[in-house]
Amino acid sequence: MTVLSRVQAAQAANHRRQRVLFLLAAAAVTVFALSVLLGRYPTPGLLSITQLNSDELAGRLVWNLRLPRVLTALLLGMTLSAAGMVFQLLFSNPLVEPGFLGVSPGAAFGASLAIVLLGGTALLTQTSAVFFALAGLTVSYLLAQRIRYGGWVLRLVLAGIAISALFSAGVGLLKYLADPLTQLPEITFWLLGSLASITWKKLLSVLPLVLPGLLVLFVYRWRLNLLSLNEETAFSLGAAPTRERWLLLTFAVLPVAAMISISGIVGWVGLIMPHIARRLFDTDTRFSLPASMLLGGIFTVLCDDLARTLLPGEIPLGIITSLFGALIFLGLMIFQRPQARR
Repeated sequence: MTVLSRVQAAQAANHRRQRVLFLLAAAAVTVFALSVLLGRYPTPGLLSITQLNSDELAGRLVWNLRLPRVLTALLLGMTLSAAGMVFQLLFSNPLVEPGFLGVSPGAAFGASLAIVLLGGTALLTQTSAVFFALAGLTVSYLLAQRIRYGGWVLRLVLAGIAISALFSAGVGLLKYLADPLTQLPEITFWLLGSLASITWKKLLSVLPLVLPGLLVLFVYRWRLNLLSLNEETAFSLGAAPTRERWLLLTFAVLPVAAMISISGIVGWVGLIMPHIARRLFDTDTRFSLPASMLLGGIFTVLCDDLARTLLPGEIPLGIITSLFGALIFLGLMIFQRPQARR
């Protein structure tokens, strides 16, 4: 194959990937629009535009309740999926997601600590969640460097499991100390995950952390391919591996911690969606990272639709994402594409 034909083949492949990304973006917009209209007012189903114009209560319902909730679900899925992709590539571990490295348990512990001991105001809860999420990632990384057993991937997994277990134990202790009538239900919220209490005020309070974080990850997505290489190779290609990795990790953790501070623990999204994106776009993060974000947003919005419409009483979002995430994971493992043997 000549150089010209290789260039043409690469351009054709990029065009195909762009078309798939466009289809995913169109699907995300469609799911978002339908989800805003979907609900149980006055009966289960979709509201019509005519009904929104003629029914003032329906308009208020959509604007004040459904719209901020669906926007939060979209951002939550995009944030978890983007962070999962960054973690899996930078740590060379396909099983890594925010919950495995102490980020989600750390945020839950920080929020629980604020609820029980610091008064439980929204600002303190979110600040504490962000701080302990960063602390969970930092301690996991530093502990993995001190462990002398196994390779880097195994050490990182072991450190993440240990730190997550410590934070989980802390949450259990705080639940024991919490007031059973007021504080305990709020802590339980973190463990199950739910968007039932989302308002415009809560959503707007986390946007200063979420939007810049997602923007930085999107702009630097092409660097992930380079930073996923070993230290010597990345440095020889002009990167500053340590500094750039910590930059991307920080801008991955901050949005996750902010979203968890208002949604609670929502699992499996950051683990499964990056795998599906790599199935579609291989390892080229110029395309796989935006695809992971779109897939995560679509998945989380659809799961939240089921959570609020499937039964008369609302199902916690974390239960729905765990159920379907585990089923998708099994499907990915069973139908794994065969790899060529050396």
